[in-house]
Parts: sequence; structure tokens; C-alpha cells
Amino acid sequence: METTYLVLILLFIASATGIAARFLPSLPIPLVQIAFGAVLAWPAQGIHVSLEPELFLLLFIAPLLFSDARRFPQRELMALRKQILALAFGLVLVTVIAVGYLINWMIPAISLPIALALAAVLSPTDAVAVSAISGRLPVPPRLMRVLEGESLMNDASGLVAFKFAVAAALTGASSISQASTSFVFIAFGGLLLGAICAWLFSQVRTRLIDRHGGEKSATQIVLLQLLLPFAVYFLAEHFGMSGILAAVAAGLMVNYTDLKRQDQIQTRLKTRSMWEMIEFVLNSLVFLLLGFQLPNIIGGAFHASTHGGGGYWHLATLCEYVLVITLALMVMRFLWIILVLFTSRTLKRIKGKEVPPFPIRLSFVTTLAGIRGTITLAAALSFPQTLLDGTPFPERDLLIFIATGVILLTLLSGSIGMPLLLKNLDLPRDTSEDREESWARKRAAEAAIRHIEKCRHDWVEATNAGEAHAASPTSDDADVKSKDDRILIYAEQSTQLMNAYRERIADQQQGSDDEEEVRSSYNHQVWRQLMEQALHAERSEYYSLRSHNRINDEVLRKLVREVDLRETSLLANIDDGH
Repeated sequence: METTYLVLILLFIASATGIAARFLPSLPIPLVQIAFGAVLAWPAQGIHVSLEPELFLLLFIAPLLFSDARRFPQRELMALRKQILALAFGLVLVTVIAVGYLINWMIPAISLPIALALAAVLSPTDAVAVSAISGRLPVPPRLMRVLEGESLMNDASGLVAFKFAVAAALTGASSISQASTSFVFIAFGGLLLGAICAWLFSQVRTRLIDRHGGEKSATQIVLLQLLLPFAVYFLAEHFGMSGILAAVAAGLMVNYTDLKRQDQIQTRLKTRSMWEMIEFVLNSLVFLLLGFQLPNIIGGAFHASTHGGGGYWHLATLCEYVLVITLALMVMRFLWIILVLFTSRTLKRIKGKEVPPFPIRLSFVTTLAGIRGTITLAAALSFPQTLLDGTPFPERDLLIFIATGVILLTLLSGSIGMPLLLKNLDLPRDTSEDREESWARKRAAEAAIRHIEKCRHDWVEATNAGEAHAASPTSDDADVKSKDDRILIYAEQSTQLMNAYRERIADQQQGSDDEEEVRSSYNHQVWRQLMEQALHAERSEYYSLRSHNRINDEVLRKLVREVDLRETSLLANIDDGH
């Protein structure tokens, strides 16, 4: 019962923090939730929740990263892959080495392998924190894609380096070749396993739909997709691979296979609603749990400052360490960004390509966007309690305190610094998505017109041949009985609907008022048939444009959602007898 009460209390607090953030728009929601958690856990009789790293990664991080990857535009992922990989793997490697040696030099009590392990813990940015902070700011879309892709991919490189460094600290042995082999197996094995499991899910989904129909199978499909990130994470970790990358790969594969599922309206709508709710709850709980850990971590630091016996254990000195390490992480990130930019722009100039200016302020924004979060804390808490000989792990409390301090400092610096740097930044507005959306609407309307014309031609021929019964007069048009009357009704309504689409093209609007006027003025059954065919033509055109990379995934989701809602409304009106 205590666990049940705790879960309900956490869910209630998550909802409360979401409401509180609405009244505190100047404060990022993660900071509000961390403060809530810390306040509720601080008193002696407060809520005390221990964070089990492996369970935390399975229950919270895996589904959140799966959801982020499922929405990540694949076209942008391929276009920006060089920048993303440079940050996700190159920067992590450089950070582990440089910051690891700095920690070892600054705090001699921390051996080099343990210092490298701490640097590995601090190297990956947090996808949840980056999205929570950057998502509410006017970050240029291209830069936002790079930041999201980096935070999706760099967990594996950081965690692999962490595991190898901890193993070296425990055994005293290290090998570059062994580390390289381990990285390839853990990272690429996780990616492959996640992709295969998601592909198998796609096959099961196809069989369910073929046997029972898309609408009847919607609930089962949504449930299977909900369980998918947990399954791939568990399997990958069981076989010694990266569960984080397995969840990311599964999300990317599900996004890819979804491009071939045009007619699953209820599945799409239910999946979207489910993940919106799950993302809000898990995002809230992630930062609440971080807040719940603060009292114990800070209390441990106070205890160490009074009983540690070493000068480096004084609390003021610990805070200095946190500040210096955070600054070192930012400096490394800034220098690496400048290097990547210089290299990329130089190569483009050599190839004769135009190189647009990149304001230096955006380099600072990218630096501050390197926010650490709960993955860093979970990794820090997974430092072993003892060495192989049973002695306590050296300076474990100090390591956890430094990791927590870096998390809070990067959250604060990103929350305060990024809005200031982006304020009044004179950048040309990126209208590429708006242009794609407008052009796609026009193409879809033209496709609908062509399809209506074809349906009208086929219907008239079938009617003249005595084969059409689908559009027979309904009860409210019982006086219309002749073949000529039926052809006239079909011709009038198809013409009116095509005119509505032509007006949409002229006005560049999604529009439904003209379609509703056609529906209310003529035979409902004929109008429903025409409208269904038109909506199917629109949806098919959108998917065709996406498959040829003419629009990205976000534009596709937005436009297909509009079509799905219009078709759902159409079917609901028919079911109600309207």
C-alpha cells in the first residue's frame, strides 16, 4: 500500500507542478519540479524516494528517448548527421580525456580511472532537459535538430566510457583495443537490436491489421508500441548492449515504418494522445525524482565536510570544484563547436558552396544548451559501493555531489543564459517549413481534385451501365429516382467540392467551411463518398511527398492529423445519422 500511495502522491505532485509552471512562465518547468521535489523531501518527515539507476533508466529514460526518436525528423537526421555525430561521439571522447585529467590534477584523492569515469558521467547532455529548456525558446530549427540529435546519441558513448573507466578502477587494468571493441558491441549492437525489434513490431502490426482490420486492432497496436521501449531496453541490457541506444533505434524505426501506414486513423490518434500524456507524466517525475535526491546528496556533503578530514572535503571547496568542472565542460564544448564549425565551413568553401554567416552568439547558445540531467545522476549513483576487495569505493559521495552540482549549474546557466543570448538576436526567419506546408496543402488539394474527377467519370460510366448503387437516393431524397437525377446530383456535388478545393488553393487555407456548405446542401450519402475519396487522396499525397523527402516528418504529422480529424468528424456525423 505504501508504494501505491507514493505513486499516487507523485502523480498528483507532477500535475501540481505543471499547473504551478503555468503561473510562473518565466521559470522553466524542470527547475520548478526540482524545487518541489527538494522541498517535499527535505524535512525529516518528508517524502523519501531512493533512485535505483537501472530501474530509473528502464522505467523513465527508455520510453522518453523512444518517444523523442519516434518524432525526430528523419530527413534532418540524415542531413545533419555529421554535426550530430561530431557532438555525440567526438565531443564526448575529448571531454572524457580532458576533463578527466583536470579532475585528477585538481583532486589528487581521485585516481585517474575514477576521474575519467566521473568525466564520462558528466559528458552526455540530457535529451529530456535539453527539450524542456530549449523547446520554449526561439532556437533556430536547424540548431534545435542538432541539439536533439546529440542528446539522443551521446548517452551511449558517455555510458560506455563510464563502464570501461569503472572497470579499470576496480581491476586496475585498461586496454584501448578492449575499449574500442566494447564500444562497437555495446553501441552498434544496441542500435541493431532496437531496429530489429521495432521491425518485428511492424510485422506484427501488419498481421493484426490484415486479419482484424486497422480500427479493431488499434488498442492492441497502441499497447504493443507502449511496451516496445521497455522490451528493447531490457533485452539490450540483458545481452550487454546499450539499452539507451536500443530505445532510440526502435523509435527511429517505428517512425520509418509508420510512413507505410496511411489508413490507420484511430491508431494514429490514440498513439498521439497516449504519448502526449506519458511524456508529460514521465518528464515531470524525472525532475521530481532528481529533487527528491538533493537533500541526501547535500546532507552527505555536509557530513563529509565535518568528518572527512581532508581539505578538499570542505563544502566551500566542493562548490569550487563544481564551478571549475562546469566551466571546463563549457569551455571544451565551446572550443569543439568552433572547431566543428570552422572545419565544416572550410570544406564547404573548398567545394565552392555558399557559406551563410553563423553568429558567435549562437555558438554560446549551443554551449549553454549542453545541459546535464537525470542520466548523469543515474550514472553517478551507479558508482559501486565497494571495490573488489570489499573496501569502500574511493570518494563515492564526493563524485555524486559533483555530478549533482554540475546538473544544477548547467540547468541554471541554460535557463538564464539562453534566453538572454537569444533575445533580440537578428536572424533571418527560417520559413522553409512554412513553405513546405503551404506547397504540400496545394499539392494535396490538386490531388483531391484529380481524384474526384476520376471518381465522377468512373461513377457516371458505371451508372450508365446500370452498375452503380452506392449513391442511390437516401430517404431524405426519395423523390430522386431516375438515373439522370442521380448523375445530376453526383455531378453537382462533385463540382461544388472541387470548387471548394480550388478556393483552398487560391486562399492557401486548410478550410472546411465550403465543404460543410456542400454537405448541408446536397445528398449526404453522395457527399460522404466524395469527401472520403478526397481525404484519402490528400493523405496519400502527403505520404508520397514525405517518401520523396519533399516535406519533413513534422509537416507530415501536422497535415495528416488534420485529415484524420476531418475524416473522424465525417464518420461521426454519419454514425449519428447527420
